[in-house]
Amino acid sequence: MLELLSVLALAGSGLVAGVLFAVAISVMPALLAMPPDRYVFTHKLLGRHYDRVMPFIVAGSTLIDVFLAVQAEQPERRALFVVAAVFMAGVAAVSQTKNVPINNRVKALEPDGIPAGWQDPRIAWRNWNLVRMAFAMAGCLATGAAVVA
Repeated sequence: MLELLSVLALAGSGLVAGVLFAVAISVMPALLAMPPDRYVFTHKLLGRHYDRVMPFIVAGSTLIDVFLAVQAEQPERRALFVVAAVFMAGVAAVSQTKNVPINNRVKALEPDGIPAGWQDPRIAWRNWNLVRMAFAMAGCLATGAAVVA
C-alpha cells in the first residue's frame, strides 16, 4: 500500500507541476497576447475544468505526502516527504489566496462589458502562477527523492 501511495503522490505532484509549467510557457503567453475581451472569454473557457479538478489533486498529493512522512521509518525519507508536503501546501496557499481571487474577478466580467479603467490582472496572475509552479516542481522533486531514498 505504501508503494501505491508513493506512486500516487509522485503522479499527483508531477501532474500539478506539469500543468502549471504548461500554463506558464504556453497558455499565459497566448493570453497575454490577446485583447482584453478575448482574454476574458478565453480565461473563462480555460478555467471551467481546471477549477474543479486541480484543488483535489493538490490537496490529495499533499495529504499523501503527510501520510507517507508519518509512515516513513528512515529519517531522510520522512524529512523529504515533509518537505514535499510543505511545497505542495505552498501551491494550495498561493492558488487560493492569489490566483483564485483573480480568477473570480475575471469570471465576473462579460467580454463585451469590460469597464473603463479596468485593471488588467494578467501580469499578476502570471507571476503568482510562476511562484506556485516553482513550489509544485520542488514538491515533485522532493516526493521523487523521498520515494527512492
